[in-house]
Amino acid sequence: MESNRTIRLRWLHGAVQDVTHQLAGLRFSRPGPHAWRPAINAYRCEKCITICVDLAGVERSDIDLAIEPQRLSIRGVRDVPEPRGKEDPALQMIAMEIDYGPFEREVRLPGEVDVKKVRAEQKNGLLWIHLPLKKP
Repeated sequence: MESNRTIRLRWLHGAVQDVTHQLAGLRFSRPGPHAWRPAINAYRCEKCITICVDLAGVERSDIDLAIEPQRLSIRGVRDVPEPRGKEDPALQMIAMEIDYGPFEREVRLPGEVDVKKVRAEQKNGLLWIHLPLKKP
């Protein structure tokens, strides 16, 4: 016959294992839409400020740029990057580190940016925003 101590230890081990399993699952699941911040690089050049935004997997139509005198706002949505083919669908998620869902990023701009001449282009998953400086 097993002692009470052995039964309690077995129960405790099972409870800890269940909690650990549940916590590991939480790391890979997200209950709903969350906002994330894409990484940026910002450069001051001789005639402009250039901002590079890492937006791999985001369609151009899903990006909203708003430019005000001293602020640039970048908003949009990135879908979950996952296999979508019927031939070989995903059976299990092993890791999920790529942010998805709505995103937002604001960058403060110096007052000398000419907001009327801003242009943007998307290349290789990067959004390049060129903000010309006003001529003195």
